[in-house]
Amino acid sequence: MVSKSNNTAGLDAVILCGGLGTRLREETEFKPKPMVEIGGRPILWHILKHYGAYGLERFVLCLGYKGDAIRDYFINYHNRSHDLEVDVGTGDLTVMPTPLEDELNCKVLLAETGLDSLTGRRMLRALPHVRGDMFLATYGDAVADVDIDELVDTHKRMGKLATVTAVHPSSRFGELDIEGGVIRTFAEKPQVTQGWINGGYFVFQKKAFELLRDDQNEMLESAILERLAEMGELAVHHHRGFWQCMDTVREMQLLNDLWKSGDAPWRIWG
Repeated sequence: MVSKSNNTAGLDAVILCGGLGTRLREETEFKPKPMVEIGGRPILWHILKHYGAYGLERFVLCLGYKGDAIRDYFINYHNRSHDLEVDVGTGDLTVMPTPLEDELNCKVLLAETGLDSLTGRRMLRALPHVRGDMFLATYGDAVADVDIDELVDTHKRMGKLATVTAVHPSSRFGELDIEGGVIRTFAEKPQVTQGWINGGYFVFQKKAFELLRDDQNEMLESAILERLAEMGELAVHHHRGFWQCMDTVREMQLLNDLWKSGDAPWRIWG
């Protein structure tokens, strides 16, 4: 575990898992985007492991498109991560004490938030399942080495209704360092050092969602984040480390290559 404080004690995390993932159609035609695999595990598994390293134990998953695949994965997770003895005559299962390496150890609440719901409505429908007034949230399609303790510290220090993590995006192109007509360094698709974007690791107070109504199907970004910014109630946590979304097949391959290399930056757990 990497957690250095009790900042996350008792906090829940909400994961947005219901989008169509149209830019990754090669994979998402058959499964929801959070179930697309990195190193043989769904990207959702990697996200839960990251939060788990900071002591989070309970997650609310906002299901939508092909949500049954996520339900089936977690309902059957325990049996799939152990050796089993099956009584063929009765169908009884005996779970053997042989868990797979690096298994999950948490609770997930599988919340159906609507096939056509936008991110704001999904979050609003998840709120009744969230304990306490403060909670974490993120999208189900990106991995990072965000320090969750520091993120919560920032939120508490700033005292706003929400905090968003700002990250440097990866460049779509190779970056050249040129000096005197000679290339000094060449970096293939590095993270850029200028400009910040929404990295999708949030801390919210439930009060922030009083701006939303269920009958108004709106985006989290325009309906909540933009309004909070106008109100001066949106703090920022700057993350200068690794962050990568998985919107395309190329990005999926990049993340798989990093995992296979044994040097995946987001693998902060033991």
